Amino acid sequence: MPQNILDSVKQRGLIVAHRGARSLAPENTLAAARLGLAAGARMWEIDTRLTSDGVPVLIHDSDLLRISNARDRFPGRSPWQVDQFSLKELKELDFGSWFQKSDPFGQITAGRISECQVEKYRGEPVVTLEEAIRFTVENDWLINIEIKDLARRPADVCVVERVVSLIRSADAVERVLISSFNYSYLAQVRKLDRQIKTGVLTSTVHPDPVALLSELDAFTYNPSFRAFSPIQARRLRRKGFGVLVWVINNAFVGRGCLAMGANGIFTDFPRRFS
Repeated sequence: MPQNILDSVKQRGLIVAHRGARSLAPENTLAAARLGLAAGARMWEIDTRLTSDGVPVLIHDSDLLRISNARDRFPGRSPWQVDQFSLKELKELDFGSWFQKSDPFGQITAGRISECQVEKYRGEPVVTLEEAIRFTVENDWLINIEIKDLARRPADVCVVERVVSLIRSADAVERVLISSFNYSYLAQVRKLDRQIKTGVLTSTVHPDPVALLSELDAFTYNPSFRAFSPIQARRLRRKGFGVLVWVINNAFVGRGCLAMGANGIFTDFPRRFS
């Protein structure tokens, strides 16, 4: 039986590969997705925003400077905002070489990633949301799509519709959780397709998450570790909601959150929870 979000969250112990296994591969790439899948994570989390021609792509930051060679390839395009580049232009960029240069989690220095593997990341392409969903379906996996807050950007008016359309086209409704810090996006999702589950992202403690999720007709409450409250988690679960905590890279701390009521956690190191 294919995996689905509803059952996987309610079963608890859900390990989510944050932007893929981004401690071992460039974030939001299929390379990171493959490693997260191989590590035993039951879901991966990705970030999406739109290109200038309206294509949802997997990029966390609003600009391209940290994770690509955009400055070198397009020197006259400052400030290198994602939504100022077409998909064709993004496909010309290298989204992998930065990983070797920055070694964001110290795993190259620690010898946990071979030189041969690091070399393979050179030239890693940008991933479209369509490609990410296809990978998810083909591997009987689950995906949490975080729609970045694009308020005051051109894509704000159409990003939700584009994302929902891709999910429907791929027949992936039951495999997807859409989350966002922009709660109006979550309300739009529910209007467009009531079958798609949504998750409320927060980095601060909310006084009444049950009321918030009920108002938004959401399924999960996704607090940061600092905003996680065991009392709130237990109350949410009694009301039928799920609680997914981000981002936890310490296995002891992660298991503690699960024991105190969380249904799952997001981690950059899914292998630690295998």
